[in-house]
Amino acid sequence: MCLSFFISEVLAQTATQQKYQLPLLKGKNVNPVLRLALDISGPGSELNGLTINIPENVADIESIQLFALNQDSAFVTDAKLEKVSVFSSAMPKSKQLKLSGKLALKEGRNYFWLTLKLKETADLEHHLNLSIADVNVSGKQVKPNKAQPIKQAIAIALRQKNQDNVLSHRIPGLATAKDGSLLAIYDARYTVARDLQGHIDIGLSRSTDKGKTWLPMQVVLDMGEWGGLPQKFNGVSDACILVDKNSGDIYVAGLWMYGVINDKGVWVEGLTEKSEDWNHQWKTKGSQPGFDVKQTAQFLIVKSTDNGKTWGKPVNLTKMAKKEEWWLWAPAPGQGITLKDGTLVIPTQGRDAKGKPFSNITYSKDSGKTWQTSNAAVSEETTENMAVELSDGTVMLNMRANANRTDTSSNNGRAIAVTYDLGRTWKEHETSHKALQEPTCMASIIRHDYTQGGKKASVLLFCNPNSKVARNYITVKSSKDDGKTWQSKVLLDEWKGRGYSCMTSIDNETIGVLYESSQADLVFQTIKVKDLVNN
Repeated sequence: MCLSFFISEVLAQTATQQKYQLPLLKGKNVNPVLRLALDISGPGSELNGLTINIPENVADIESIQLFALNQDSAFVTDAKLEKVSVFSSAMPKSKQLKLSGKLALKEGRNYFWLTLKLKETADLEHHLNLSIADVNVSGKQVKPNKAQPIKQAIAIALRQKNQDNVLSHRIPGLATAKDGSLLAIYDARYTVARDLQGHIDIGLSRSTDKGKTWLPMQVVLDMGEWGGLPQKFNGVSDACILVDKNSGDIYVAGLWMYGVINDKGVWVEGLTEKSEDWNHQWKTKGSQPGFDVKQTAQFLIVKSTDNGKTWGKPVNLTKMAKKEEWWLWAPAPGQGITLKDGTLVIPTQGRDAKGKPFSNITYSKDSGKTWQTSNAAVSEETTENMAVELSDGTVMLNMRANANRTDTSSNNGRAIAVTYDLGRTWKEHETSHKALQEPTCMASIIRHDYTQGGKKASVLLFCNPNSKVARNYITVKSSKDDGKTWQSKVLLDEWKGRGYSCMTSIDNETIGVLYESSQADLVFQTIKVKDLVNN
């Protein structure tokens, strides 16, 4: 009897806390911090409270809540938490907080989520490292396991579902204007979350204080009801932003679809607001050879000369730079670059004369007046890509490779090529399909030039879902040798999201990342360069 009673007491006092690497977001009411599981061996037990340790940055927190879940949920969402009860909520004033209440516990395992809400004044350079010190079960103190040493970064929910009457925000781009303003671009998908065709504009959010706060959304590419068709048949998507580092001019390129080209390659007549016709530029024959709006998706570009405050009217580059036989020529989402000699480079993608996907670059040597397209970078099927200029002036193109959809072997990896002549000729890089694994998803890469100890230095930074099979583990990796090796990494978000990202240099010591997160449509987060190169 004594032995069984002892075992029962031990089981009744089992508490397990599990932390995850997730961003904690300003502008979001409920941020998951950790999951608590209580194992109860018999009937009649109740939860009376728990003690939370907050070793640093208490002043960043507005409130802490504990939610009681009916079942396990390793991946907790706002929608799930709306349906469950709050055990207790309180505002922390010191490095230790006690939550109190009374909740009957069922026999077996009981699940809880500890969450928090941040103050609008929370510092983006801060992290939080909460843990549960003890749990009070039926008046008895239970010590949980030691929490993993995970520091969760404070970030911003820049765009959330249904914000400003926009159902979904996707496809981030990010750049720094010449005056230091940050410019975040994205698809504003008003009524449906899917890709083109649909009611989609290119939205822009601007920050004048290094990302601490953001101005209201502007719309910079919107074709309205052009040609007499509804907005849902005049969508613009997949934007790329480029800052001319010499003039300060800023360009946003986007892909416009007018109407619908069906799976037989025929433009659909008689479309109205009630029409349900749909196709996509990468699907079947959704974009075809030629230049006309009823033949092929259109490449548009807009320009700002005042650091992103105002924007000109769209200019259509399709006839200027697209090869007539190509089925598609489109921006590759993310960010373009200015080369050392002043050449402007936009990463682009398309479908060749047989409909096969390819990646290339589009460049201007006259400050954006005229544009030319390069040859395809590789012979295999690739799509979304970004470019960086290496130390010797070579342009490296880092590409999403379709082969990785079914290849989880050691050959899974980003396709990488280099050019010395703006894409007239290309050479496969030594790390192609060997260094940077992917689940076949857009990724971002930038070169950050900085000063360290009075000496000039540079580092390549690469961000993507660090997985071969799913769009999770959003990670930034760094390379100090022009991409030959990738020495260190920082995990941003380990849960599954849509996976796209873009980065920019904010200042000498700081990188900004805009990414599709598990916690919001688009998250803006800052990372210190020292944490990236020394981690």
